[in-house]
This record gives sequence, C-alpha cells and structure tokens, in this order.
Amino acid sequence: MFEQNIKPPDVARQLRVSPKSAYQWHQLWRDGGVQALASRGPSGSRCRLSPRCLEKLAAYLDGGPAAHGWVEDQVWTAARVATLIGRKFHVSYSVSGATRLMHRLGFSPQVPARRVAERDEQAVTAWKEATWAEVKEPGRPRVDTSACRASDFLAQGFVEP
Repeated sequence: MFEQNIKPPDVARQLRVSPKSAYQWHQLWRDGGVQALASRGPSGSRCRLSPRCLEKLAAYLDGGPAAHGWVEDQVWTAARVATLIGRKFHVSYSVSGATRLMHRLGFSPQVPARRVAERDEQAVTAWKEATWAEVKEPGRPRVDTSACRASDFLAQGFVEP
C-alpha cells in the first residue's frame, strides 16, 4: 500500500489498525523496504517445557488435582498448575504464565458448581414443595392485565377526564 502512495492514516483505516501502527510500519518500510515489514514470529519468551513435557502436563491435568495432593476440591487453579509444573518438571512458572500455558493446552477456566457432595435431591425437592410454600412472602396478587392507550379508557368512559 505504501508503494502505491497510500498515506498511513488511509492504511490504518483500511486495515482497521491504529494510525500509530500505520506510521510505524511506514517508517520501517521507508528504512528497510518490504523485508523490514516481515513478521519476526511471536513475541515473548519461548516455552520452557518441551513438547514431550507438555504432553505429560496435559495428562497430569486430566488426572485431576486429587491425584497430585489437592483433595479438598477438584479444581485446577493456575497457582496449583504452576506448583505442579515446579514439582514435576523443576521449572518455575508464574501464575499468569501457567494460565497462558493451560490455554495453549486447550484448558479453559471453569467455575465449579457449588453443591455439597452429600446433597439429597429428594429432600431438597420435598422441602421446596412443603416448607418453602409456607414461609415465602406473598407477592403481588395475580390479575389479568392488558396494555392499551389511556385515550381508549377515556373514549370508553372508564376514566373521568
């Protein structure tokens, strides 16, 4: 686009990027040509775990937290994953790094259902039907309603003007 004398603001608009990015690209293009605009690959540090270790980590995560000492609940937190990586692979990961690694492996954050393990569904249903009906506060009485204009009421004599 720069070779066609298209201005950076127009490039930004057409590519849906910020004008600042387009001006930076224009400067790179002027200084180094099209080769200067080539991607240098993903930024950031490289993964510190080998592909084989990543496969093992995925298998560990599939095994659940209880298999690795967290028996109080069945939730993988990023902090637990970072600890697991340290224990199994002797590599230090931050909590945010563990989160990104989990996403890369296809794991997404989950919110556990807040249910007691000993929950008795039949007892809950019986309580809702018997006790709850007695203790809940009465709401507004149910009446048939309709929507119409106030002028309709006036025309029919329901409301005095």
